[in-house]
Amino acid sequence: MNVLSGKVAIVTGASSGIGRATAILFARQGARVVVAARRQHELDILVSEIAATGGEAVALAGDVRDEDHARALVEQAVNRFGGLDVAFNNAGAAGTMAPVTDLSLADWQDVIATNLTSAFLGARHQIPAMAARGGGSLIFTSSFVGYTAGLPAMAAYAAAKAGLVGLTQVLAAELGPKGIRANAVLPGGTDTPANPVNAPGATPEVRTFVEGLHALKRIATPEEIAQTVLHLASDASSFMTGTALLVDGGASINRT
Repeated sequence: MNVLSGKVAIVTGASSGIGRATAILFARQGARVVVAARRQHELDILVSEIAATGGEAVALAGDVRDEDHARALVEQAVNRFGGLDVAFNNAGAAGTMAPVTDLSLADWQDVIATNLTSAFLGARHQIPAMAARGGGSLIFTSSFVGYTAGLPAMAAYAAAKAGLVGLTQVLAAELGPKGIRANAVLPGGTDTPANPVNAPGATPEVRTFVEGLHALKRIATPEEIAQTVLHLASDASSFMTGTALLVDGGASINRT
């Protein structure tokens, strides 16, 4: 049985990495999906792949920092598919990495807007549509960075990701009576284009170092993180809300 059969979902940051893997998995599990990112071409390819396996998806390119985009995504879900049940507010970026004393205000604000304010804007428009369906699941991509670890040169990113946990908790408390759950997934190192192990010129030593930060001595595939997001989207997690769920391969507890 498909665990998201009859559900409608939004996935942001869907052009690559965790968002892309999650959109494919959601569709495979029966959801009709609105996929969003900045790159239209990559979204069109994703929609075609989903359609080729019998799924349904529609793409809307835009900037998650733009409230009109957040509104338009919900309108697509409602107008094309009849409502909204799940929203995976996943889009984000590490942004400029520098010590606090070298970080400009503009760079700080950009990282906060991309990772935290975008989630607020998304939820702000997703909540009424979910309430109209009698409930739903809001999911946010936070990080162990800013929650269980402080990494040098990542102050803005850590602050934004920690802020997402606080936002998740307040939304859970506010929305519980409406049947809307809110949870955050906190991945560890994941094999995505944004990971330092895939940066131009990255050496095998870089991969070894990043993998060594984890108790499992490897990094995750995007599909592994997507499985956890699916759990939070589905009725299998029906009594989970307000949770910061670590899926970090033991990076938070590893000291070896």
